[in-house]
Amino acid sequence: MTESDGEAIADLPPSAKLVYKVLEYDGPLTQKGIVEESMLSARTVRYALERLDEVGVIEEDVYFADARQNLYEITEQPAEQADAPVSD
Repeated sequence: MTESDGEAIADLPPSAKLVYKVLEYDGPLTQKGIVEESMLSARTVRYALERLDEVGVIEEDVYFADARQNLYEITEQPAEQADAPVSD
């Protein structure tokens, strides 16, 4: 995540920030999975995903187990994690 992504997320509503954190901790999820993990309503999650997509911090892929659903994931790892040294 670039610094501008962090600023864009800071301007989003709390529900979008929660959805971002759920995706950050639990990895790629369907909308139904996000609803279950966040305990937000489906409508709120849908709105949050739209807002996150507008700022470009998530991407949407086909969920192969059920093609009627989409799989959502964060586009990039935060800079702190990307710069961390790899231990053997």
